[in-house]
Amino acid sequence: MAKSTTSSARRGRGAGIVQRAWRTLTWLLILILALVGLNWLAVATQGGQWTPRLALDLEGGTQVVLAAQLPEGQADPSSEQMQQAVSIIRQRIDASGVSEAEITTQGGRNIVVSVPGEMDQLTRDRIENSAKLEFRAVLVADQAANSQAIPADQLPEELSTTPTAEPTNASDLNWVTEQMYVDFLQFNCADLAPAAEIDPTQPLITCDDSGTEKYVLGPVEVTGERIADASSGLTTTSTGATTNQWAVNIEFDAQGTQEFAAVTERLVGLTENQNRFAVTLDNQVIVAPTTNAAITDGKPQISGNFNEESAKALADQLKFGALPFNFVAQSTSTISATLGSSQLVNGLIAGLIGLAAVVVYSLFQYRTLGLVTVASLVIAATLTYIVVTYLSNQEGYRLSLAGVAGLIVAIGITADSFIVYFERIKDELRDGKGLVSAVEGGWTRAIRTILASDAVNFLVAIVLLFVAVGNVRGFALTLGITTIIDIIVVTLFTHPLMRLLARTPFFADGHPASGLDPRSLGAVYRGRGTFRTPEQKKRGATREATKRQTLAERKAEAAKKAGDDLVAAGSGNADQKSTTSNGEKA
Repeated sequence: MAKSTTSSARRGRGAGIVQRAWRTLTWLLILILALVGLNWLAVATQGGQWTPRLALDLEGGTQVVLAAQLPEGQADPSSEQMQQAVSIIRQRIDASGVSEAEITTQGGRNIVVSVPGEMDQLTRDRIENSAKLEFRAVLVADQAANSQAIPADQLPEELSTTPTAEPTNASDLNWVTEQMYVDFLQFNCADLAPAAEIDPTQPLITCDDSGTEKYVLGPVEVTGERIADASSGLTTTSTGATTNQWAVNIEFDAQGTQEFAAVTERLVGLTENQNRFAVTLDNQVIVAPTTNAAITDGKPQISGNFNEESAKALADQLKFGALPFNFVAQSTSTISATLGSSQLVNGLIAGLIGLAAVVVYSLFQYRTLGLVTVASLVIAATLTYIVVTYLSNQEGYRLSLAGVAGLIVAIGITADSFIVYFERIKDELRDGKGLVSAVEGGWTRAIRTILASDAVNFLVAIVLLFVAVGNVRGFALTLGITTIIDIIVVTLFTHPLMRLLARTPFFADGHPASGLDPRSLGAVYRGRGTFRTPEQKKRGATREATKRQTLAERKAEAAKKAGDDLVAAGSGNADQKSTTSNGEKA
């Protein structure tokens, strides 16, 4: 009865494992279908494509040469100013969704910007328009959603475009003419045009960078050139205690300190929206805080709904967002691919050779079990292709030759995971376990090693992604993507597939062609599910150790054995004499 109960329990556990394996495979199928669906949606509605977009080195693109426009009599810009300008332009291009762009300096006054493919107008505007960081007083503010379309018959025949009275300062509402107020009511943030040259002495209608609020701003009172430094950090109370609120700290130079002091002394006495000042980048508001006190030391602090990341981003914009001088597009030309399609083909051929080598090794080393490796690599390649295509459609990612190298490296990473898992299964079989138990025990031991290995690869990818620029970032991105996909495949495909195969007669009975034959692995097979005992394994290990002995060691062991035999013989003779003596007495 006990044996029957145990057998039923085992069958129940086995059925549960099979169900979990099929459920896991179903989730993998759902994941693949979801990614395919997202790509289909991008292709059908957003002009996407089913193949990844190529980077500058594989496709060619557009090159724009920007020349620095300096005030008359000013010397050439310093190398630090040029590198600062390169960094700002790179950030602006990345923000437009274009990746794998190349931005370099040329001579002492030019910056060369090369982007993959044909440059759209938005990207061209981002490059050619100078980044102007300015401080303006807020005159009127409203939610961006409050956009009104006023019929022409409800408007006066002629709207005034000049102030009714001469404004006395930048916060004077006389700046808002009748025409400007009507334009403000009808203004839609979705129609905000790219940055253009606007008279800094005139008011401005614009929106914040999130498109949630629109403004009428007064003339420029402080320019970005007056910012000496900007940083982010946690705010402190009057007693010096640190709070959990993030803020942005600004430090002006001497002239900026005087100008900003005059602005805040005026704004602190106003009410509603007029006590706010807006910081604009390319005529778009990035922050518009309220003035709580007059700041005369040139060190204002901006607090609000910031977290660590957003506070640092704003500090970087304030510190590096303003170009030190204007740039004008000197020339625009189309450039050919530096490596071309032939190099891409060569890279793909190298990847196929590596893949073929892995397949041949797997089939040679693991026989039929190697087909699991092949199937897993196919699933990994499918997921990688879909994810890279999705990023290309949605995030502007472009595949460079460095990215292709990252994909090729991923073949080895993925194959390593399978090898670790299969070798752990073999170790369990050598310990005398059945295949079902070996698959479970091998997975428990293998997953720790796989996660540790992939964690190292992922950390390397993260570091490269944030530290490197250009094509190296493409390599880092593909390396990180394939590392995550490796964990997904080995968890959602390889392991559940092995659970199912372990219950098939071909693998469970240890067929020689399965790659999991206990005899070929060193285990003595003595019937279905029965392997050699630990004592038998110990004797086998002793025989193996004897084979490895040197000639001198064998002679010494033979002499010792002969001595032991003599001792045993002497002991036997003594016992025999004792028995005879006892017999005579008897």
